This record gives sequence, structure tokens and C-alpha cells, in this order.
Amino acid sequence: MTTNTLSHPAELLVTQSREAAQGLASNEVSFFATSRASLWLKLPGLIALAGALLVAPAAFAVPGVPAAAPKEAFVIPVKDNWEITISDKASPNFGKEGALAENLMLIGLQGLANTDAPRVYIEYPVTWHFHDFNPLKDFYASRYGVKWTRLDTADAALTQLAHFAKGYVVWDRHVRTSINVALTAAGVLRGLVVDESLIPLAEKHGLKPLADFRGKFTGQSDIQIYKWAYATYWKDCSRDYIIWMGGAGGNMMEPGVADLAIAFHAFVTDLSANPKDKEEITFHRQLLSELKPTAWIMGWHSYPKDTEGQWITLTSGYGLKAIGLNTFPNGTFMSQIGFSPGFKMTNNNHVTRDSVVKADKKVYICLVQSDSMGIGAWTEPERGKIPYNWEVGVDGAQWYPAAMEMFAKDKSPNDYFIGGQSGYMYPAAVPADRFPGLMNEMNARMPLMDQHTVGIMDHTDRGIPIGYFDLPKRCVDEYYAGAPGVIGFINGYAAAHTFDLRNGQAMMSYDYYLDEHRPVASATADLDELMRLNPVRPYFMLIHVRESNSIKRVISILDGLEEKPELVPLDTFLKLAASAPTFKVRYKDEKPAGKTWDAQTQ
Repeated sequence: MTTNTLSHPAELLVTQSREAAQGLASNEVSFFATSRASLWLKLPGLIALAGALLVAPAAFAVPGVPAAAPKEAFVIPVKDNWEITISDKASPNFGKEGALAENLMLIGLQGLANTDAPRVYIEYPVTWHFHDFNPLKDFYASRYGVKWTRLDTADAALTQLAHFAKGYVVWDRHVRTSINVALTAAGVLRGLVVDESLIPLAEKHGLKPLADFRGKFTGQSDIQIYKWAYATYWKDCSRDYIIWMGGAGGNMMEPGVADLAIAFHAFVTDLSANPKDKEEITFHRQLLSELKPTAWIMGWHSYPKDTEGQWITLTSGYGLKAIGLNTFPNGTFMSQIGFSPGFKMTNNNHVTRDSVVKADKKVYICLVQSDSMGIGAWTEPERGKIPYNWEVGVDGAQWYPAAMEMFAKDKSPNDYFIGGQSGYMYPAAVPADRFPGLMNEMNARMPLMDQHTVGIMDHTDRGIPIGYFDLPKRCVDEYYAGAPGVIGFINGYAAAHTFDLRNGQAMMSYDYYLDEHRPVASATADLDELMRLNPVRPYFMLIHVRESNSIKRVISILDGLEEKPELVPLDTFLKLAASAPTFKVRYKDEKPAGKTWDAQTQ
């Protein structure tokens, strides 16, 4: 491969193309209908547009808008250490610089280079959270014909790619939050993100300082730092995307979405959604309110600051969709490459919306691995031995089409893909005027993925021991009204109690959550007890398999059951349940008033 000397096109052209493409991504590719009825687009046209975008080359490229694959691209490995300073006291390098600074620089460089074309792919360690994506690099080569050129050192990477940067931005090793400010500044200023140890390398490749935050924020709180960043850069940041660089805190950061931050000119933060952090949550709300209604929140909440439930409840209250995690890798590369020419996504469908099936008097078990693809058991050798259902959502067609193609081509007859609304949201918190648009978006995307069942999770009442994941009737009504063509719905994460049956569509909740730490014998005993507690047959047991469970472990749990159930795929499970509803229709209970309930919620 020859040296890549292509620089950015004229700044005006790039800006106009990017804005046009991002507008397309947020308003048409994402299929989000606004609350104004006059702006709603017709579903067939949306599906045709999405199908064309997934396979056709674009006049311009932008992350989030899939197009044709490049003939050549660079691959850059990063190190398996994400610390500012090495903390392992047993290491001979204890107290010395960790690999975070260099890794961050390379991921940020990827964002600069991939802003208008998929040029760079980061090779993450095999231990990276999205390990199911590990075979993807080879799939791009074998299926798409991409020829890779490795850049094994930071120096080699900058030799090829430094011309995509206009200079460098320095973060302060003593103030972790300065990393997020540096990422924000780098997106706006088009800078390489470095710490002081990497300045000589940046200057070796002709880069000059654009911003230097060393000592700038010493002694300041996160809220002070973020308000300064807001006053300085917010006016130039995207309103279509915002980055939550959460996850681990302190000495560690796993900035997988840093490339998206820079490519999108996005504001980067980890503001708290915890009500105890009054100043941060107030500013958090302000930022959300100033985004476009169609905006995406990329990344994850900060583990030291708040909980997943607090964060998604807050973002859902603004009708905004989150795509996790902070470790999501290669977003700027994957989202610019659509399905390969001629490919059509197909599922292992067993029934249709109109199929008629009859349940026998037995136990039916359906196993579901949620939490999307990439972080579960897909690459395990036991996959395919039993019916397994994979919650992939509907966003794969936009953010990682080639990965979905890889999964589809690799699926066994026992693998079934489940859909759901776009992004991660809690339906009970979504404003009523935003919900129909979400259903329109889901209905438009599901055919592209050949999905016919819908997964739902609501966690707004975190901390309440009963009814934790249940849905109020108004939410159930919205799903039935908004998705009349799907086979059925499943609800919950841990066990829930929301059940319904309308027009041949069953809504079933999980009866059991299989925690990866639950001993095999105990899990088997739990399932045996559930079957005894539900003596009427047929009994439909929906099990959520936490993604960290191995399939081999699941098989061993099921092999020990006293009563031998029939394992079925989800579409069949829902039709069977609809044919013989031995469950009771039930919705989330209203919260009773009084001190007894208040005491339970603490």
C-alpha cells in the first residue's frame, strides 16, 4: 500500500458535507419522527432510503452513515493497559506512566482521520469488552476485500496520519477531567490529544500547540471544569451527538468512543445523574435540553458517580437515545461501511405474525441474552447446540453493519435475533409526544434486520424490590398501538410481572435472571422450584441469561432439571404463549402511599 498523503478537502466542503450527512443521519437514517405530525415521513420511503444507504457509495462519508468499504485502510494496535499511572505494585513499572496516554492519542487520531472516510481501524486487545467484535478485522478483509497496512508504533501512525491534525491539545496528568476537555477541544480545533510525555512526538511530526490544559484546572471541581469547557467550546460542538466518557474512574479510562467524539465535534463529559450531585445533575439537564430531539448520546455513565438506572432515566426523560458503552470500539470505521453488495440480513424465523401454533401441556423455556451484541457468548464453541436468542436491537444497521453481517453469516440454525426500539431508553420515562416517533423508527429499522420480536426494559423505579422492571399499562398500550405487526414482546431484565395478550400478540416478562455468579446447582434448583410454583401446563418460562454466562454453563444448568422442558426460539415461544395463556394479564402496580412503601424503597 502506498503512503496515504490525502489531506482533508477544502474546509468549507467538509463542513457542509458533514452537516448534511449528520442531518441525514439524525433525521432520515435514524428515522426519528418529530412530535409535529406534519413532519412525519412515510414508512416505505424510509425503508427504501435506509436500504439504499446501507449498500450504495455516498458522495461524501461521515460516521453514522454507512456506505461502501475502502479498498485499503490502516490498522493500529493499542496496548492492554488503560491507566494514567501503572498501579500494580507487583509490576517493575509501578508508578510509571501507563499506556492510557498513547492509546488515547491513537484513538483520537483515528477520529481525525475517519471524520470523512473510514481510513483507520484500531486493533484492541483480546480482553477488550467488545470481544465478539475481535474477528471483524479479518471479516473486512475476507468479505469486503479491505487490504490492511499495519502501523505498529505511535511514530509510524503519526508518520502516515499526522496531516489530519491541525496541531495538538495537551491534557493534565494530574486532573483526570482535563482529558474530557481535551477531547472536546480536539474535536473543535482538529487536534491530536496528548499528555506532556507525547509532546516531543507530536512536534517531531510538525504539529504545534492548539490548547494546553496543564495547570489550568488544578484544584477545581468537575462542575467548574465542565462549565469552563461549555463556555469555551459548546457553541462549536455538535447538537446531534454528545459523548459520555464514563465507565471506570480514577486512574483508569477506557475511551473507546473517543474517535466518535472527535469526528463529531462532540462535547465530552461524565456529569453525574445522581440527585445527590445537585450542581452536576442541574448542568447535566441543561446540556440534554440543548441537544436536538434526534440526538444520540454515545458512551456510558460514570460508575463512581451514579448508576445506570439514574442515568438512563434522566436521558430518557428528554426522549434521547443512548448507545453504549464507553468501550464501544471503532465507531467511526464500522458506521461508515454498510452491508456488502448483494447482502440481505436474514434471521432464523420459525413463525410469522399470522402463524397458528398450539402449545402442549409441558414446560417451554426460552433463553435470551440481552445487552446487545459484542460483549456476550457469541464466539464460544458451544453456540448452536441449543436454541439461543440474541438481543441485537435495531441500531446495528447504522452503527456496525459489517458486524451484523458477520454475525448473520456465522449464525447457526439455533440462533435467533431479537429487535427493539432504537438506542437505550426507559419507555416509562419517555415523554408521551416522543413515543410514536420511536415506534416509527423501530418499525422502519426492524425489516432491515429481519427482526419480528421486541425486547423492552424499564428501570425507572430503581431500588423498589417489587415491580422493579414492570411496565405501567400506558406503556403497554403504547407498544401495542405502535407495533401491531410484530409477533410479540418480552419485558424485563431481572424477573418481572407484566403480561398481556392482545390480537394474538403476547407480552411476556422474564421469570428468571441467570446471574453469572449463581452456582450451577443453585440455578438448577431455582428453575426446578419455579416449575413447582407454576404447576399448570403449559408453563412458559422466559429466562434472561446475563451475557457473562457461558453457553456451556447454561447447558449444564438445564441438564440438571428434574422436569425436562422444551427449549424454543423466541418467536415460537411467543406464539405458543398466545395460543394457551396460562399467565395472568398484569401491569405495574401504582405505588401505594405511606411509610411502609417508602421504607421498602430505601
